Amino acid sequence: MPDRNQREQGQEQEKDQERGVPRDEDEAAERRRRRAQFLRELNEAKALRERVKPRRARAARMRQQMRMRTFRW
Repeated sequence: MPDRNQREQGQEQEKDQERGVPRDEDEAAERRRRRAQFLRELNEAKALRERVKPRRARAARMRQQMRMRTFRW
């Protein structure tokens, strides 16, 4: 016997199909929204780390610059 969540998901899918909204596009949009949120939080965490530990962050920036200087295209 299907549980409540499965029944609700089935009803949502039927409504989406009635409206002509492809489910894949909705899922892709949701995935992009979650990814954007994650990247915003990641950048915020990096900025916070730089403020809290400036010496370590500076060393990390210098290592990254050296990596970029020695990288060959």
